Amino acid sequence: MNENIGFSISGYGVFAVLLAAAAFIVNQAAIGNIEIVTVVVFIVTLAALPGFFMVQPNQAKVMTFFGSYVGSVKACGLRWTIPLFMRKSISLRIRNFESNQMKVNDNHGNPIEIATVVVWSVDDTAEASFEVDDYISFVTIQSESALRNMAISYPYDQHEGDEIALRSHPQEVSEALKIEIQQRLGKAGVRVHEARISHLAYAPEIANAMLQRQQASAIIAARRLIVDGAVGMVEMALAQLSEKGIVELDEERKAAMVSNLLVVLCSDKSTQPVVNTGSLY
Repeated sequence: MNENIGFSISGYGVFAVLLAAAAFIVNQAAIGNIEIVTVVVFIVTLAALPGFFMVQPNQAKVMTFFGSYVGSVKACGLRWTIPLFMRKSISLRIRNFESNQMKVNDNHGNPIEIATVVVWSVDDTAEASFEVDDYISFVTIQSESALRNMAISYPYDQHEGDEIALRSHPQEVSEALKIEIQQRLGKAGVRVHEARISHLAYAPEIANAMLQRQQASAIIAARRLIVDGAVGMVEMALAQLSEKGIVELDEERKAAMVSNLLVVLCSDKSTQPVVNTGSLY
């Protein structure tokens, strides 16, 4: 079922006509000239009054006639339609929905807690009214189902160079989540404007272990950077000593100097100097 424009006209013009008809009836009653025309005008005026309705900005009226869908009205202001048409209001405004925190397993089987915020609005009033029983509840349930399905498709943390992960690639994950939700809500006439993860964490039972793993990874990365810098500094020191002719070092003395410099540069605590007054040999 697709949305179509229902019959309605500006209510201000109809109101002016009915106002003129009411003035005519009052005038005829005042002079005592009650004829068939006056009675007919009176009946038509009364019958036309229920046809008035108001449409607020970013709202629509879905009209049915004895159970059949006859169209939707989105034009704002005072409108008039056939009085026999039943009218139901439906909001077209943008809404926010935040899901509950769910516990799911990521792509590597680790239990995580995840939640999302979905920004959506009704795009097709006919589908929202007649294709699903309650489109608001439909949005809630299908969004959480899409989030669960998306979460098991990606790992929590990035373990390979180009791997997309929930924590390291928020833009890519948000776009995938938006597409997943839109595919589910399209049949209900709903358009998804944005979908983003609002909460992401390891489940409490593995949070401590994963925190230690992250700390270990950070320490290894830091140590690798320190070692790379220390090797460069040692190489530079030996080259400058050789170029300036400050001291001539044989292989054994070079090895001892390299060992001492690496200890000083790579140690995570302050080193204690030891003064050697003798010879290495």
